[in-house]
This record gives sequence, C-alpha cells and structure tokens, in this order.
Amino acid sequence: MGMGIRLSGIVIDTNDLDLLARFWSGLLGLEITRREDEWVSLGPDLALQLVPEPKTVKNRIHLDLVVDDFAEAVARAARLGATPVGEVRENLWQVWCDPEGNEFCLCVS
Repeated sequence: MGMGIRLSGIVIDTNDLDLLARFWSGLLGLEITRREDEWVSLGPDLALQLVPEPKTVKNRIHLDLVVDDFAEAVARAARLGATPVGEVRENLWQVWCDPEGNEFCLCVS
C-alpha cells in the first residue's frame, strides 16, 4: 500500500494580506484562523500567502464558488471589491476577479 496524498487546502498569493483577507473572509463568511507576517488562514481550507511579485497573467487554477442566491452573491462580491469579467455564461456562471485580479467563478447552484 502506497503513501496517501490528500489536498490540505488552497493558497492564494497576494501582495496585500489584509486586503485579500477582508475580501475572501467577507465573500465566503470565513473567520481568520491563523495570522502571521506572511500568511493568513481563513477557515480550514483557504489561506493567503504574501509574495513580492504582482499578478501578471491569468490564473492556471481558479475557484468555482457555487452560490444559493446568484444576485446576492454578485452584489456581495462587487461590494467587497471584486469585478466581473464578461457576462453570465450559459445562465450558469460568471468569471470575476478579486481586488488583486485573481480569477474565480460564481456559479448557480
């Protein structure tokens, strides 16, 4: 039997820990569970890591967030500083960027 491998969480790089901690905490309703100089944990599965370089290209991995109320989620994302990228597609999902430009999708449940 081989060694087990499991996904421990998702880490988003950031130039501003406080900015993205406020954004993702507010969007997902997650508490900050750990705070260090270069790291913030939000709940059990999401973390932010301080990096020196700015985001310059499209993410190769993004989060798909399934929402119960699409209109409310869109309003909350915008209020917290996210911006939409294009229109709602197939009446099911829309690409958004967080305040530092990291892409994520809001998806109809």
